[in-house]
Amino acid sequence: MPPTKSSPKLHHEATVIRSAIQSRLLVLTLILLWRTLLSSYDTSAPINPDCLSTIPAQKNVLFHSLGSAIESSIVWDGVYYVRIAECGYEYEQTYAFFPLLPLCMSFLSRTVLAPLVPVIGQRAVLGLSGYVINNIAFVFGAVYLYRLSVVILKDQEAAVRASLLFCFNPASIFYSSIYSETLFALFSVGGLYHLISGKDVIAVLWFALSGFSRSNGVLNAGYFCFQTMHQAYDAVFLRKRPFLALQAVVGGALRCICIFVPFIAFQAYGYNNLCLEHLPSDMRPWCNARVPLLGVGFLRYFQVKQLPNFLLASPILSLALCSIIHYAKSKPENFFSLGFRAPPEDKDSAAVLFSLTEYSSRSQGFTFKQPLLCDLTYYYCHCFIAYSVDIYEAKNRTRKQVNKDGPALLSEEHKALAKQGYLSVAVLPCILHLGFMAATAFFVMHVQVATRFLSFSPPLYWFASYIMKSRGTGKRWGYIVWAYSAAYILLGSLLFPNFYPFT
Repeated sequence: MPPTKSSPKLHHEATVIRSAIQSRLLVLTLILLWRTLLSSYDTSAPINPDCLSTIPAQKNVLFHSLGSAIESSIVWDGVYYVRIAECGYEYEQTYAFFPLLPLCMSFLSRTVLAPLVPVIGQRAVLGLSGYVINNIAFVFGAVYLYRLSVVILKDQEAAVRASLLFCFNPASIFYSSIYSETLFALFSVGGLYHLISGKDVIAVLWFALSGFSRSNGVLNAGYFCFQTMHQAYDAVFLRKRPFLALQAVVGGALRCICIFVPFIAFQAYGYNNLCLEHLPSDMRPWCNARVPLLGVGFLRYFQVKQLPNFLLASPILSLALCSIIHYAKSKPENFFSLGFRAPPEDKDSAAVLFSLTEYSSRSQGFTFKQPLLCDLTYYYCHCFIAYSVDIYEAKNRTRKQVNKDGPALLSEEHKALAKQGYLSVAVLPCILHLGFMAATAFFVMHVQVATRFLSFSPPLYWFASYIMKSRGTGKRWGYIVWAYSAAYILLGSLLFPNFYPFT
């Protein structure tokens, strides 16, 4: 029986891996094709002045033309990432780019790809490192999205559809270029998967790494805020144990602080370099702000001349808005009550977010004053007892429900809850996260980046997968979604690598 149950999942995961690899090969092929057929709008990409603080490197390489070809493919933000990996943070504008990707590129170029430096040159190897890291990370990101989708949607077919949509998402060009979107998506989706799986420590680490790759990684702390809020409610109002609520709040606060640490540390690093080491007359205006941050501003992008950029971002923003509205209309009791009024049976499917059972089992009986062997023995015995009590209470609840409503009704109710998929309460924190991200992209940021800014968000693909299987209009919506993705992949692979404006 176990092999029979696991084989479909392994088959679907293999399908996702194969599709992720094929999508990356497709995008890279299109990039090479368009660069061969068309001339770049801006040919300054290979220009690379010597670092300000280091000795100029030896520029005699064996295959100069190959190195030049790789260097010419480094465009837009990729220029900054490669420069940071090579020279560090030299100028103010480079602090807009967080250090995880440059650090990974620098490490890979000095280790695995170091033998290629005399062959194609240091900068070309750094660029190649960026391409290798992001394309491999994309495959892992697609796998984590599939695993997360299986856990939350409880529908392997829907999980495969959502993962395939991610593999060919509209921002695909950025996931195969030297941009931070790939690492951010990997650590954000992977962190959410570990959180849903009950591995809080690993989830904190992954979310912290997402914040080390992009500034919006701090928003992933919202998942722990959601979890802590419900755990505290469970402790106070359901279990009548306020002390457990305090433990949950303190634990959630510490996890959020850990996720914020990379962002705060990088801001402090930039403030120290750009503000404290300069005379007051030479400091930038933002240095004197009450909370000095490097960024844009609220509604500053709302200008008539930016209308084309709003139109460019309108498909992804529309999809995000539709997914949120559909969930709110279908499950108003979940959405507007932030999940507090969701049915208990529905919450049980995502107990790690709503229940304090596992938390209280872990937090009780584990003291470091006792010897480790006794501590572990007591801990596992306590977990076993707590688990047995939970099973006993669950059986009693089930027996009472059967006596009250009959076994047929209970069976149908559980079947309905299992088939909720996108409309389950487990999706709610992801919907709230998407709503905040979409609002930020629309009101605060350069709106044209919304396509890649939101492209990692799982609810977009869950909703698209959901509407593609809806009765009547599902096939039409499927054509629209795939046409949108294909158009942006073709357009992006044409414009972006040739230094024409794209999202």
